Amino acid sequence: MFVSSRLLTSSLMTGLLLSGALHAAEPSPVPGKHTFALGTEDFLLDGQPVQIRSGELHPGRIPREYWRHRLRMVKASGMNTVAIYLFWNQFEEEEGKFDFKTGERDIAAFIKLAQEEGLWVLLRPGPYVCGEWDLGGIPAYLMRDPKVQLRSSADENYLKAVQRYIEHLVPVVKPYLVTNGGPIVMVQVENEFGSYGEDRKYLEFLHDQWKKNGIDVPFYTADGPTDKMMKNGTLPGCAVGLDSGTEDKHWDIAKKHNPGVPVFSSETYPGWLTHWGEKWQNVGVDGVIKDMKWYMDNKKSFNFYVFHGGTNFGFTAGANDGGKGKYQADITSYDYDAILTEQGRPTAKYDGIRSTIAAALPDLKLPPVPEPIPAIEVPEFKTEPFALLRDNMPGKPVPLDQPKSFEELGQYHQGLMLYTTTLPDNRGGKLDFGTTGVRDYGLVYLDGKFIGKLDRNLAETTIDLPATTGTEKPMLTILAEAMGHINFGRRMSDDRKGLLGPVKLGAAALTGWHARAIPLADADIAKLKPGKPGADDKGVFFKGGFTLEKAADTFIDLSAYKKGVVWVNGHNLGRFWEIGPQKRLYCPAPWLKAGKNEIIILDLLQAEAAPVSGKSTLR
Repeated sequence: MFVSSRLLTSSLMTGLLLSGALHAAEPSPVPGKHTFALGTEDFLLDGQPVQIRSGELHPGRIPREYWRHRLRMVKASGMNTVAIYLFWNQFEEEEGKFDFKTGERDIAAFIKLAQEEGLWVLLRPGPYVCGEWDLGGIPAYLMRDPKVQLRSSADENYLKAVQRYIEHLVPVVKPYLVTNGGPIVMVQVENEFGSYGEDRKYLEFLHDQWKKNGIDVPFYTADGPTDKMMKNGTLPGCAVGLDSGTEDKHWDIAKKHNPGVPVFSSETYPGWLTHWGEKWQNVGVDGVIKDMKWYMDNKKSFNFYVFHGGTNFGFTAGANDGGKGKYQADITSYDYDAILTEQGRPTAKYDGIRSTIAAALPDLKLPPVPEPIPAIEVPEFKTEPFALLRDNMPGKPVPLDQPKSFEELGQYHQGLMLYTTTLPDNRGGKLDFGTTGVRDYGLVYLDGKFIGKLDRNLAETTIDLPATTGTEKPMLTILAEAMGHINFGRRMSDDRKGLLGPVKLGAAALTGWHARAIPLADADIAKLKPGKPGADDKGVFFKGGFTLEKAADTFIDLSAYKKGVVWVNGHNLGRFWEIGPQKRLYCPAPWLKAGKNEIIILDLLQAEAAPVSGKSTLR
């Protein structure tokens, strides 16, 4: 979908139209006129060696209305290719129900746009992608099986789910393979398996499934440049991707383990990811340009991961295993300190890369750089308490002897879960959640009174309960929030959410639980039942509004709130948290309108309303 003219200045529209023509002197993906193959050393386009210069975008992280703009930014930098992750769990949210058409899921439309803009495509379809995305793109419904082995040839149920995904995806992308006149020149078998396991049978299964279902373009793998990762992750006959490859010795390792095929840097990092509670990543320009010059001087193929990151809208952000049991949830922004900002604006890295390519390829006519998408400030406006979480819990409580995880209870899309039980007496004591704690954040109440929180990021697993006088057997309530499934490493397969096992008060395990799912889907937010908070209510929805003369991008500033989720005109912008570093959430112009706009904020910790504003930048 083209960016609506009402969202663009006249200069931006002119820039986009000018860059629509194909200016490059090298071959572009005109339908039906090209071949792509693997030589022993080089990638061969129409039988001739070609340098892949790729910038990675993720369609699922970019508002569809901005796809063409981001692709034109890639093209104008001197790239000839775009690499794209596909997130399996974005296409199959519910088991067996696939959607490749609505909104950002319409991957065929994105690939068409890439071809129109003169870009080849490297397809990275998973089933596992990592990408700081929830569970690395794997659907969380698989986690309801307590014995699940993700990314393993030993788990038949997992393999059947993968097979079903491939069977549904291939018909969508097959028309756009270079063999069918499209821009897709290579497909990645899986992602960084060399750092995950030693299971050649699993990699061969995936390779066979892609081919069996009709993928007839070359394949590649992508792994870190170490002997172990190359040994475990490469496949004969598949090109070797290096994550990353910035020195000759990296290429040497790849050739040693998989000779006779081309090698390229499949993930060259111009920035890095950020977790909650950290400082913003800041990767210097000089190192990025040094890598860029090395690729050009040595005619090496490469892909920048990421050229433009976009946003983890809704509950899509993942998390990392920090080692020794440490859990690190990813922030909502996927700005990544990349070549383009979260809002799609060029950085100094962009200017340096474009200049380096222009100097190395003087015959390459670069398109003009599109004008930036406008961004505005929104004056501070008021919000008011509107509804209470306790009054808006769809479904019925499920009785349990012992608490169960979100996934076991059918809550796959994160959100919240409310667990309740009656204590045997009112003497209080130490409440112990075992080694797993509450996954990933918990609020503890005793007879409706807020006692405190448990934060997995801080490895908090116990809390002291005071003695009570009001009731002999007080009610214990734990509100559990999922902050993102781990997306990298061996702990993925056991990263279930909520309460996972016995909860003890002193030495005794508590029994007689009830669990109630609170999914927080956009449809649920649209039907909130109004209510007023009391002194101990911590899950409060606030509502406010702001008026615009004209829609434009902005960043909703939530510095005055503590922890929760925000919706603007029914769109879930993602999570916010006072620990930072992110205090502003990206709100794209297509989700706004001229006139009145509505904002709804769920804050898990704050009961008093606070002002909100819009800023023109992320920070």
